[in-house]
Amino acid sequence: MKLFIADQTCSEAVQIIANELGLDLELVHFDVWNRTTSNGEDFAQINPLFYVPALQLDNADKDILTETIVITSYLADQFPEAGLVPPQGSLERAKFNQLLTFLATEIAQKHIPLMRKLLTEEGTAWTRDKLVKAYTTLDARLADGRTWLTGEQFTVADAYVWGTFWHERSGVEIGHLKHLMAYKARMDERASVQKTIQDEAKVVADHKAMAQA
Repeated sequence: MKLFIADQTCSEAVQIIANELGLDLELVHFDVWNRTTSNGEDFAQINPLFYVPALQLDNADKDILTETIVITSYLADQFPEAGLVPPQGSLERAKFNQLLTFLATEIAQKHIPLMRKLLTEEGTAWTRDKLVKAYTTLDARLADGRTWLTGEQFTVADAYVWGTFWHERSGVEIGHLKHLMAYKARMDERASVQKTIQDEAKVVADHKAMAQA
């Protein structure tokens, strides 16, 4: 399978889940500014909306999946024994999907206009406040001493949160959320996260070197 990524974006969540599952995905870097790819493919043919992640499957039709929560959940569902998502059709899965949707709408998407400086001063303050409240919700989940967001089992939700820890780039102060910060430190040390950082750095560097050659 081929995974299209961009530097320091939520595509890292997909890489983390692939690493948790031991999947060897072909990584293709998409430069969001000049719209080139590290393998020369036209990204417009992969996702006309020009955002990552995008996963091209190895099936006969070479189907392409987009949206972080869709891709990560799809991969996890192929290996139910790994426990990265609750079983399909269960109440636990419905609650889990609720959490993923919260992460997508109240955290991931809220960061984008801040990082791109698209808001008025009032809008910036409002959006940063919303993000602090969202992160505070996660901090409260972790306050009972659990290791990961849903308990002691690492899941797709944890990978997604780590892939969207953009608070420093967005100017959002969450250092006071001690449970969340301790959780991030645990995530930073996880082998799948470390491999994600290393693999992404290599493909990004190779793409830059190719562009400058």
